[in-house]
Amino acid sequence: MSRNASERGQLDLFHALPGEFAVRDAQDLMSYPFFSLSKSHRTRAIEFAAGGVEIRVEAVADHGMATIWDADILIWAASQIVEARDSGLRTSRLMAATPYQILTFIGRGTSARDYHRLKAALDRLQSTTVCTSIRQPVEGRRHLFSWINEWTERTDATGRPDGIELIVPDWFYRAVLDDALILTIDRAYFDLTGGLDRWLYRLVRKHGGRQRAGWRFEIRHLHVKSGSLSPYKRFAFELRDIIRRQPLPGYRLALEIEARGRRLLAFEPCGQAVDGLVLSGTSGIVPSGTGPSCYQEPGSGLSISKNDRIRGRNLESNSESNSCCAAPTEDKTARGRAQSFETSPRNDPSERPLGTKRGSAT
Repeated sequence: MSRNASERGQLDLFHALPGEFAVRDAQDLMSYPFFSLSKSHRTRAIEFAAGGVEIRVEAVADHGMATIWDADILIWAASQIVEARDSGLRTSRLMAATPYQILTFIGRGTSARDYHRLKAALDRLQSTTVCTSIRQPVEGRRHLFSWINEWTERTDATGRPDGIELIVPDWFYRAVLDDALILTIDRAYFDLTGGLDRWLYRLVRKHGGRQRAGWRFEIRHLHVKSGSLSPYKRFAFELRDIIRRQPLPGYRLALEIEARGRRLLAFEPCGQAVDGLVLSGTSGIVPSGTGPSCYQEPGSGLSISKNDRIRGRNLESNSESNSCCAAPTEDKTARGRAQSFETSPRNDPSERPLGTKRGSAT
């Protein structure tokens, strides 16, 4: 835990709101590899570079890298800030809450074991450092921060634990206050147990928000975009298992194989209009908390599309993902392949909306 008196003195304390409300997530965190997808102790850095975006995430050996489960705390923080702002309350990067408030919001238990896990997650978020060019208007500029600047346990007059205070970074706070950078997600997200399931839902929710006909990604491109340490074959196997299980609330997945053999993950909305917000806690609209993710029971095995149409690039609303086969900065071979895909008119981009043809306007 870290304390910085000067920074704390400049911030007003924002107390967490009681009750349950919509779950919000930051789009930047949904689009790029910022977290470990495994609960195992990861210290190997994530390095990602594509379409003018550069990201490097580093961890310390003592705590390991923040995981996608730890990111639930940031989802809680984003939801609190947006709800307070919309209610006309003054918000701040300095937030105070009880462990019970945080744990119940993100669908966890409230035992002593869960409390200790929460503190371990806060440690990982505070010790993980991120360096990125996202939302840096000056070319070559980078923003360096930790997911939590500092956190501390509060105590009452008798010295008994009385909650938690934490400070979120300015990079995250500014994104949360920008409506264009926030999406409402289904509360059933917290029920997803697999790291890849969770990462894929956030990616699908981000890209599928305005695409009535769905979206498609080249599986090799997804592997790089995930930041996963799993080899490609293992990653593809786990992805096929997700397609078989159909766990993502509000979306249906399919494996699509093009005539020339490229394997693509296609997804489309189901259960509600894709343009609308995913309403949290309203099971009548999005059937959350059940095995199937749609009203219709998923068929057995993989869904394979024989449609070999060549579709155009994605809309300008997702222009930051218009690069193909993005590669980590240290992978020169993959980066070279990415450049050849992006500059050659004979190759398709790796991610684009369904239902568009070659030559369509982006």
